[in-house]
Amino acid sequence: MKPLKLLSLILLSGLPMNATASEEPMMGSSQPDGVLEPEVIESDSARELDFNFGWKFLEKDEREAFVPDFDDSKWRNVRLPHDWSVEHSFDKKLEGATAYLPGGMGWYRKTFISELSPKKACYLVFDGIYNNAEIWLNGKRLGFHPYGYSPIVHEISGRLVEGKNVLAVKVDRSRIVDSRWYTGSGIYREVKLMVVDKLHTPPWGAYVTTPEVADDSATVRIENTVSNLYGDGRDFRLINRLLDPDGKEVAKVSVTDKVGAREKTVLNSTLKIADPVRWALDKGDLYTLETAVVVDRKDVDRASTRFGIRTIRFDAKEGFFLNGENLKIKGVCLHHDGGLVGAAVPKGVWKRRLEELRAAGTNAVRISHQPGARDFMELCDEMGMLVQTEFFDEWDNPKDKRTNTWEKMIDYASRGYTEFFQEHAERDLKITALRDRNHPCVIQWSIGNEIEWTYPRYKAATGFFDANWDGNYFWSVPPFSAEEIRERYEASEEGEHVLARTAAKLAEWTREMDDTRPVVANMILPSASMVTGYGDAVDVAGFSYRRVMYDRAHENHPDKPIMGTENLVQWHEWKAVMERPFIAGTFLWTGIDYLGEVNEQWPKKALASGMLDVAGFRKPSWHMMRTLWNDEPHVYVCSQTAEKAIFEEKDGELVEKKPDAWKQRLWIWHEVNEHWNYTDGEAVIVEVYSNCPEVELFLNGSSLGKKQLADFEDRQMRWAVPFAAGELKAVGMRDGKRVEWVVKTAGEPVAVQLEVDRKSLNPDGYEVVHVVAQLVDAEGVPVLNAERELSFDVSGPCAILGVDNGAPDNVQDIQATKIKTSRGRAMMILRSLRAIEGGYTIYASCGGEALQAGDLKILTGW
Repeated sequence: MKPLKLLSLILLSGLPMNATASEEPMMGSSQPDGVLEPEVIESDSARELDFNFGWKFLEKDEREAFVPDFDDSKWRNVRLPHDWSVEHSFDKKLEGATAYLPGGMGWYRKTFISELSPKKACYLVFDGIYNNAEIWLNGKRLGFHPYGYSPIVHEISGRLVEGKNVLAVKVDRSRIVDSRWYTGSGIYREVKLMVVDKLHTPPWGAYVTTPEVADDSATVRIENTVSNLYGDGRDFRLINRLLDPDGKEVAKVSVTDKVGAREKTVLNSTLKIADPVRWALDKGDLYTLETAVVVDRKDVDRASTRFGIRTIRFDAKEGFFLNGENLKIKGVCLHHDGGLVGAAVPKGVWKRRLEELRAAGTNAVRISHQPGARDFMELCDEMGMLVQTEFFDEWDNPKDKRTNTWEKMIDYASRGYTEFFQEHAERDLKITALRDRNHPCVIQWSIGNEIEWTYPRYKAATGFFDANWDGNYFWSVPPFSAEEIRERYEASEEGEHVLARTAAKLAEWTREMDDTRPVVANMILPSASMVTGYGDAVDVAGFSYRRVMYDRAHENHPDKPIMGTENLVQWHEWKAVMERPFIAGTFLWTGIDYLGEVNEQWPKKALASGMLDVAGFRKPSWHMMRTLWNDEPHVYVCSQTAEKAIFEEKDGELVEKKPDAWKQRLWIWHEVNEHWNYTDGEAVIVEVYSNCPEVELFLNGSSLGKKQLADFEDRQMRWAVPFAAGELKAVGMRDGKRVEWVVKTAGEPVAVQLEVDRKSLNPDGYEVVHVVAQLVDAEGVPVLNAERELSFDVSGPCAILGVDNGAPDNVQDIQATKIKTSRGRAMMILRSLRAIEGGYTIYASCGGEALQAGDLKILTGW
């Protein structure tokens, strides 16, 4: 075998004049001595301070770690967001539900200097800690927060001392399988410190709605909360200014009021905007509300709130409308991990992934099954992506985390949020809605996911599981009528908790916070849910894998909007939506492969149901959805040996080996190859996915014939082709536009080709670059059918977040510099270090000798 050539990549980063050295070590560097300079918090600091840097971490329990003078000098220096689980090796002895990665116990400490005046107040805002977090400031316990997905806010002014302060956080993730998917462990989302006058608007203290929107004007209603932490009452003037997407002031209003000592007051204002710029799909035009609290003609507090002007409507007969336009929701479900970065996902990683999904035609995301991070919501605002926010996966009763249905195999390790639901659900729901209700991307609030499994009455009432019935749950309508199901339900024992009552309570809490978006739920047993009060609690009924119920539900409940809220990445699911105007759309499971939910499937670490793999690379299902969700012409070629293919030749036609199997395909796309490397003369089935009416296939310039899309009910045009090395090309035409897809036979790999997804990188400690290494042959053709172990060598000031190859069964260490390729490919993610200048060079090599093939210089900096 020839040695692989080497391609180097050089990135240069600049540094502002007042920058300081980063405390964060680079991967592979020696551990620093543990000494960190305390961060200084001054009276005239900005309103919202980045509190992610300067933390110490220990991955074990230390009973006295909350004590201010505890010696943490030997602890690791880390920056947040931080997920310690993903730092470990995958372990077959652990739980597949949470991706064979460990949980455990961890402590975080941060020391900072306070120089605040008596007129200042401080809020500590954690966007998310997974989970069971206890927070201390200067040895005093601020509180306990069990839920891992809702924000945490503490007003800490009275706990601060002049000079040195110590913040300590204990994270207890010893219940290592308390969820059905990978959760991560630690302070995995951002932390902010808000420094404000004691007369101020608190976190998320402005609520903006746009009840009337027309082409020539829009009404903007503002609800401002003003908090007074002084010991006496205060007179003030509140000024609201609206800035358009270009930063120009378009409206202004002021009111005068008084707030009592240590009290809050709420003020309401209404403004008119002429010629509003609407927030729309792929067009995230955002307005800014600037709020000032003025005392004696001096601004004592200023806050900014971004919002969008748009209208949404769900109609029981016509589906979904955005800004008055009837359109289908082309949505995907997403879990919160980002592959190799675990749960601590940089915004740049999400941006790359969302851009890839959008390129397929995706216009919506269901954040399943928990609230997303603040920066994720901001990104969806900016990109013009619709969002369904889901609050909970469990309510009163627990789910079995290992089997994902109704069995109650509950032990200490698998006890989840149900343990805390009764006491904490209202707070967690409401603070999430408070944080997210100004995001124009949010179009639905989901109160729960597949909750029915946890209430035995629902399973029993449907008749699916106990009646003398030979149907299939996925593809058959219920064996009983709606009336019979209701009768069976009402005849069953009520139990301690009633699903419909809990649903009504959650919906009421949601509407108290925001009544401008519909409440929805993802129903796994809608035949029972729609007739037992659950359906009455929600504004939109979402069906989980029950497209066969669309017509029956619409007939029995003609005034209830219906949609798919969890469905399969398959043509038959979208076909069912397109044929029914009353269906608003769907959310497919899933947009991206995700870690976990693979119990007893070692070495499989991820569920491969996505349109993108766990590294964010496109899969064949991405191309199928691209042909369904876009009008731009697209053609894609894949193939399989006749032996392994799902098709066979009969009477001169290529048909499914199992007739009509396409109508009932489930989560995982059938196995196909994207390469053109077989044995000479071997029988190969070529599949072409396209939205072009006609496609012609060529092998080495010779036509293999044209196929009509209309002739293939499953939308998979196919040819039987005896293999010959060379070039396979599919050509299509749509609306006068020609499009083609070319696959070439690859030789032996002789080089590693590096590509990056961005041309600049600022040393802010946040920006990331994706480095993709692809094996290529002597002609530069990507080698997709041979694997090699690659070694990445990185020199310069950057942090290596890890490596992956996208394969769901890849259990190599993530935080490493070596990895075996999958489809000849692997990826490394690098992050800039805060305030560190200089360039860095990346080499990717294979084997002992590596020949340099070239380099790529990227000028970066502030």
